[in-house]
Amino acid sequence: MTKKGLKIVVLAKQVPDTRNVGKDAMKADGTVNRAALPAIFNPEDLNALEQALRLKDRYAGTTITVLTMGPGRAAEIVREGLYRGADNGYLLTDRKFAGSDTLATSYAISKAIEQLKPNLVIAGRQAIDGDTAQVGPQVAEKLGLPQVTYAEEIIAFEDDELIIKRRLERGVEVVAVPIPCLVTVNATAPECRPRNAKFVMKYKHARTVTELQESTEDYAMELQNRDYLRITEWGVVDVNADSEQLGLSGSPTKVKKIENVVFVAKESKRLSATDEEMEWLMKELISSHTLG
Repeated sequence: MTKKGLKIVVLAKQVPDTRNVGKDAMKADGTVNRAALPAIFNPEDLNALEQALRLKDRYAGTTITVLTMGPGRAAEIVREGLYRGADNGYLLTDRKFAGSDTLATSYAISKAIEQLKPNLVIAGRQAIDGDTAQVGPQVAEKLGLPQVTYAEEIIAFEDDELIIKRRLERGVEVVAVPIPCLVTVNATAPECRPRNAKFVMKYKHARTVTELQESTEDYAMELQNRDYLRITEWGVVDVNADSEQLGLSGSPTKVKKIENVVFVAKESKRLSATDEEMEWLMKELISSHTLG
């Protein structure tokens, strides 16, 4: 077992709960109306966080940074990561990020990662609000990193390589990839551990500067003495990004409309195991060309 720890960045996203899509879920400009939907931690990003936490458990010196991009309320995602065992977090937030598609989002995230200089980036396979599975691979391409997608388990870290099990459509494969690299994690990976009570007590007052300014409570003195409670906010200038490649101006993808599709079963018939009803079923299946 190597004694060298990993510097991990976990990409996490606060997403609207798409199980509750309604008529007000989309704005006139084709962007998601996030205020109209409950916000949750993207499920596959939680799977990714668990893989990072397992590496931290096994390899001394490993640190985990949660990186998220979104409005001010997305700081809650960083706190959720801290409650489970992450070490710190960064929030990418700026009006110029608003309306970013996968291309603009991956550009912004890649610029932040350049500042953080990790040797491993882990992300969920895709977010439930877009289902594109593009941001992780696009970030890897922009950073020139090798990437492994559809990961189900990071088995080991040996000799500056990760051994990873991938879950594919028709089976499983085990691959080795040198670090630094980027890994995207499937929903078939182990679920993330619950909040740790000790970490909740430690980080419950973690705040961004904006949250402190908007709060009626004074945590300024506490932050001076406990720097670990500071959630760092970065804007366009902080990550040295080109504004033209961000937001709507940097997003070639345009959404025309979204719909909430509900599948409704047609009429049904309950059958018994009698010869007569089985014969009727066979005739129905043949006449509808389901059989034959």
